[in-house]
Amino acid sequence: MHPFSEGTPTVTPPLRNDRLLRALRREPVDQTPVWLMRQAGRYLPEYRATRARAGSFLAMAKNPEIACEVTLQPLRRFPLDAAILFSDILTVPDAMGLELYFVEGEGPKFRHPVRDEAAIARLGVPDMEQDLGYVMDAVRVIRRELDGQVPLIGFSGSPWTLACYMVEGGGSKDFARIKAMALNHPQALHRLLEVTTTAVIAYLGAQRAAGAQALQVFDTWGGVLSPAMYREFSLRYLQRIAAELDRGQGSERTPLILFGKGTGLHLEALSQTGADALGLDWTLDLETAVSRTGGRVALQGNLDPTTLYASPERITHAVGQVLDSYAAGNGGSREGHVFNLGHGMSPDMDPAHVQVLVDAVHALSRR
Repeated sequence: MHPFSEGTPTVTPPLRNDRLLRALRREPVDQTPVWLMRQAGRYLPEYRATRARAGSFLAMAKNPEIACEVTLQPLRRFPLDAAILFSDILTVPDAMGLELYFVEGEGPKFRHPVRDEAAIARLGVPDMEQDLGYVMDAVRVIRRELDGQVPLIGFSGSPWTLACYMVEGGGSKDFARIKAMALNHPQALHRLLEVTTTAVIAYLGAQRAAGAQALQVFDTWGGVLSPAMYREFSLRYLQRIAAELDRGQGSERTPLILFGKGTGLHLEALSQTGADALGLDWTLDLETAVSRTGGRVALQGNLDPTTLYASPERITHAVGQVLDSYAAGNGGSREGHVFNLGHGMSPDMDPAHVQVLVDAVHALSRR
C-alpha cells in the first residue's frame, strides 16, 4: 500500500481562487486566469537545486514529496491561477513495461520499444494505484499542501503522442517508424492505440479520484500527421477519451482540456469532441479560433513562448494582443479564456520575465 493511497483524498478547504475552473466552464471571472506549461522547470534556480539533490528527473517524479515541492515552487514566486502536477507524459508506457530512462541532451528513451505485433499483444493497462501509485500519491500530497490556494491540473499524453515514443523508442525528427506502421500495419497500430487509450482514461480518472481538479491531454505530436492520418490515428482516440472519461456532473464536473501542437487545422472537429476546452499553439489567431469553435469550448493559450526572451515592455504588449484577440472574436467578452503559452517554457528563460507576463495578464484583463 502506498503511504497516501488509502481512501479518498485528504479533505481540503474550498478553493480561494477558482478562476481557472470558472473560465474553463465559460463563467464570469474577475480577471483572466493564467498558468504556464512547464511552469515548474529548469528556468527556476530552486528547481535546479532540487534536481541536483534528487539526482535525476525520474527520482523527482517518482517521489511524491519532491514532486509536490517542485509543483509548488512557481506558485511561491508568481500569482499563478493553477498548479500543474509535476510528472511526465511517459509514466504510462513506463508502467506498461517499456522502461523509461533519460539520456542527457537527448531526452526520454525506452529500453523496450514496441516494434511488432507480438510486443503490442503483450501490453496491458497498468494498475493505477500499484504501478502508478507514486503519481496518485503526488496528487494527494499536492492537494493537501495547496490547501485550497488554487486548483490542481492533472495530465496525460494523448494516445497518439504516447504511441510515437513507444514505437520510435524516444524522440524523433521524422517519425518514420510509427508512420510506416500506420501505413503498412494500421490494425496493429490501432491495437496499440486502443490499449493506450484505455490506460489514459484510467490514468486521468485515477488522478481525478486522487484530487486533480482539471485534466489536460497533451497531443504534442498530433501535428506531424497528414489530415487523414490525424483523423484516423489521433482524433478518434481523443474523442474516445472525452466520451468515456468520467468527469462528474454540474458544478463538480472536472474540466477536460485538449492541447495540440500543430493541430489548428482540426479546431472544428476538436471543439465537437465533448472536451471543455482546447489548448492552442501560437500559430493560431485567437479571434479566428473563437469563430471556428463556435462557443462550444473555452480556449487556452496562446502566446509564443519565445516572447519571454523579449523586453518587459514587449512582453506586456504581446500579452495585451493575445487578450484583445480573444475578446475581439468573443463579442468583446473575455469570458472563456485561460491565458497560457502556445507550448512549454525553455530552461534558459528569465523568471523575472515570467513575473512580467503573469502580472500583465491580470492587470490588462481585470474586469
